[in-house]
Amino acid sequence: MFRNKLYTYLGIGCIALAYAACKVPVLTGKSENKSLPAAYGNSQDTTNPASIQWRAYFTDPNLATLIDTALKNNQELNITLQEIEIARNEIQARKGEYLPFVSVRGGAGLEKPGRYTMQGATEKNIEIKPGKETPDPLPDFMVGVYATWEVDIWHKLRNAKKAAVTRYLATVEGRNFVITTLIAEIANSYYELLALDNQLAIVKQNIDIQTNALEIVKAQKEATRVTELAVKKFEAEVFKTRSLQYDILQQITEAENRINFLLARAPQPIVRNAQSFDTALPGDIHAGLPSQLLANRPDIKQAELELAAAKIDIQVAKAQFYPSLGISAGIGYQAFNPAYLVRTPESILYSLAGELMAPLVNKNAIKATYYNANAKQIQAVYNYERVILKAYVEVANQLAKIGNLKNSYDLKSKQVEALTQSINISNDLFKSARADYMEVLMTQRDALESKFELIETRKQQMNAMVNIYQALGGGWN
Repeated sequence: MFRNKLYTYLGIGCIALAYAACKVPVLTGKSENKSLPAAYGNSQDTTNPASIQWRAYFTDPNLATLIDTALKNNQELNITLQEIEIARNEIQARKGEYLPFVSVRGGAGLEKPGRYTMQGATEKNIEIKPGKETPDPLPDFMVGVYATWEVDIWHKLRNAKKAAVTRYLATVEGRNFVITTLIAEIANSYYELLALDNQLAIVKQNIDIQTNALEIVKAQKEATRVTELAVKKFEAEVFKTRSLQYDILQQITEAENRINFLLARAPQPIVRNAQSFDTALPGDIHAGLPSQLLANRPDIKQAELELAAAKIDIQVAKAQFYPSLGISAGIGYQAFNPAYLVRTPESILYSLAGELMAPLVNKNAIKATYYNANAKQIQAVYNYERVILKAYVEVANQLAKIGNLKNSYDLKSKQVEALTQSINISNDLFKSARADYMEVLMTQRDALESKFELIETRKQQMNAMVNIYQALGGGWN
């Protein structure tokens, strides 16, 4: 009768414990918005250069060699690879948590209880066998196998492993994003080098033109047709242009070293062909559809996976409110004398226990973890939406830039052609005293600036082609 009442009370207590523990606060999460415009402008073309491998997109063999070296040696990329290894190891750690923990234990000890203690008085009256009392002090030798296991009733541990797997996949996409960024950075720096080489060549040509003009002015001074002021003005312009070439040389050095740093090597000359500057542009760009960004952009896929992991974290945190069941067991041998240690069954020890535990009072830490998981999920939603919007804006900006730069380059080409012809015209007019020396100087200066601007526009065109490839998600595959 008493035993039945005891079981009844224990059952009621367990039900009350489970009910109190399972009261989970209700939280309102946030759903992500993946919507994007149907197209970039009026184009419905699905052709997308993101599917093109970078070797086919960047056809300059010198640039391809640089990219290959960077993909092997770049420190930031190698750091990212180690982050992937860390994430992979985290999966193993989470997997081990929902499997039984088995350990081997062995030990030896010596105990001397007080004579007038309960244990000491009891042992003093015990005979191991007739005529032989319990040893005093009492040795203890033990060897056994022990196991503990938390039964994953609510999939708390499995979900923790699932979150770790998802974060591992996110780090892989993070590596892909680093690759696209690295390739774009090297390509942009390489095209900057080509632009600087061409600017340096133009400066040297202009020095020759200005030096010839200076000789004409000196001859005009000998003929008393101009004053010493004109000679000094032309000399100053020649010195200014000569000094400009050293500024360009410094920029070349810095651009080369920027590439060398990305390649993880000491400063050295970058092999390149300056003549390829005008032929290095890819063909026409087809941006495809905005929805393709979700599949092509590594940073979008990384943000999506991080959001998925954050959602799983909420389930893990929620499971903390529920009762957990732990099972422990052990089997081995224990004796006070090594000679008796493996006697069977006298020295065998074994144990089996189950433990049901649930939070009842002061659940603040569990609630805080749950609230934090929910807040981080909302953060992940906002980050995912931000990355998607940023990707669309980047593509839209680069498409507009490509079109505007093309129109600008066409007009500046005509400007350079007109100013180049005006140099010869101004020199002829100056020789016949129909133009003064300041008109000649200003014409030469304007022509030099216009050529520089034309090269800068060409470089921006190349950068736009690189950036649109990166913005569409190309380079990592």
